[in-house]
Amino acid sequence: MAADPQVLDELRRLRARVPQLTGALATGVDGRVLAQDTPGVAPDGMAALIESAHGAAVKLADATGQGELRELVVRGVYGYVATYAAGDMAVLTLLAQDRVSLGRLLLEGRRAAARIGEFGGARRTPAHHARPAGEAKHAKAAKDPKAAEPKAAEPGAGPAAKPAAARTRTPRAPRTTTANARTTTES
Repeated sequence: MAADPQVLDELRRLRARVPQLTGALATGVDGRVLAQDTPGVAPDGMAALIESAHGAAVKLADATGQGELRELVVRGVYGYVATYAAGDMAVLTLLAQDRVSLGRLLLEGRRAAARIGEFGGARRTPAHHARPAGEAKHAKAAKDPKAAEPKAAEPGAGPAAKPAAARTRTPRAPRTTTANARTTTES
């Protein structure tokens, strides 16, 4: 399969902006390789691992109420693996040396993932895009209100799990400064 030229160009520009990157790979959420610049790493094997890790991270973010997955960062002894959601259909993965500035890696990775996501937005390809568990339940509940009702536990199955409380975020109060702060020393 030929690499997407726009995505491959973005990967090369990213590697030029962050010299400590040792590889960059763009895959579909289904594990297909879209483009790769990963010398010394088998892209197909890495794509399969990315598909698994991305799926697990999506489920983890959903189960803990953190919202839609944006990125996953793994730090090993020799460096980082950073994976970013690139739109709905793609995943960007960066490999970096341990001496990379993590802030720079995250910033550049987010920017590149956004651009790759824009490339893919115009031409959707079929993929096994799994909805987070909560989203699938809500979609089903919209069609059938009884589907959203909790089911009774089977006899002998132990206590039923309590549903998680909905999380809400409140805006932060603006900072106030104190008018009586001492700024000079009296002698």
